[in-house]
Amino acid sequence: MCTVFAQLIVKLHLINNEGDLSSMFAYQFLNVLLACIVLILLSACGDKHQSVLSKIKPGQSTAGVLCDYQYNQYNTSKSVEANSVAYWSCDGNSRDLDANGIPDHEVGRFPNANNAYTILQQSVFESYTLTPVKTNVTTTFGRSHSVIGMLLNGVKMAVGSSSTCRDIDNNCGVNNKAEQWNIESIGQDVFDFGLDQNNAHVQDNGTYHYHGIPEGFITNRGGNKKTMTLIGWAADGFPIYARYGYSNPADANSAIKLMKGSYQLVSEISDSRPSVDIYPLGTFQQDWEYVLGLGDLDECNGQVGVTPEFPKGIYHYYVTDSYPYFQRCVKGKI
Repeated sequence: MCTVFAQLIVKLHLINNEGDLSSMFAYQFLNVLLACIVLILLSACGDKHQSVLSKIKPGQSTAGVLCDYQYNQYNTSKSVEANSVAYWSCDGNSRDLDANGIPDHEVGRFPNANNAYTILQQSVFESYTLTPVKTNVTTTFGRSHSVIGMLLNGVKMAVGSSSTCRDIDNNCGVNNKAEQWNIESIGQDVFDFGLDQNNAHVQDNGTYHYHGIPEGFITNRGGNKKTMTLIGWAADGFPIYARYGYSNPADANSAIKLMKGSYQLVSEISDSRPSVDIYPLGTFQQDWEYVLGLGDLDECNGQVGVTPEFPKGIYHYYVTDSYPYFQRCVKGKI
């Protein structure tokens, strides 16, 4: 139908230009007709993928997708030198993880000058629903110790940092923990949290965790510019993909593109904010605001669309190179 309308527009336009219309009335009629056809064309064709997306069921089972993902191999990295263990299984309505929190890829040096902790084995047990349901309510996660999701290798994802700054304080430090301004772990150059090449570092209890794109793990999974790569599961049970997605979320044959978050730096700076000259915009979580339609994703860094594992479509999240890096909230029931 879209093609037929387009051909009709071209023919009418040619008639108009060739002067085959004998009266002003006919000329005006043609212009009105052209305008109507354009509106119909935009409505029928421009929103084609939206009609497809609207048919996607809000609650879809993820059973059968990576339910048997298992990994148990020795990590030879100097800062690790231990087995990386992760066992996923599906039982009833739950997707369960039993892991030791040891990464399965090369890591940076720990301890280091800005992170004084050693990577240690953990007891990691997580359970997510196999039938996630997208809701109209978002659940926001707090600072870095909140588990917003787990990668397939059993290493957790964390947002922001536990460091804060007081109002109008120009002497902030990473050891301030309960003040008004939340310091970002990445995307700023003022504070160095000792992150490695995987945008990860270690908590005081020895937990290695990611704050941004887990480069080593994505490489292990074969992630690249030509594929969508599932790398983990969010706390609400929806899948998490790395960096790249379909340019048309309703079409698995559309080009692969780099996905971008929909956040920008605030235009109005609070009078209580620490000095911008010392702490440039982007240093704090409060420096960012969500703008609908600015990027590809919603406020939780997700969208509804088809994926390789879910060809009928599902709500899913992305880890992105742009803010907020990981989702700071989830759309599904917790």
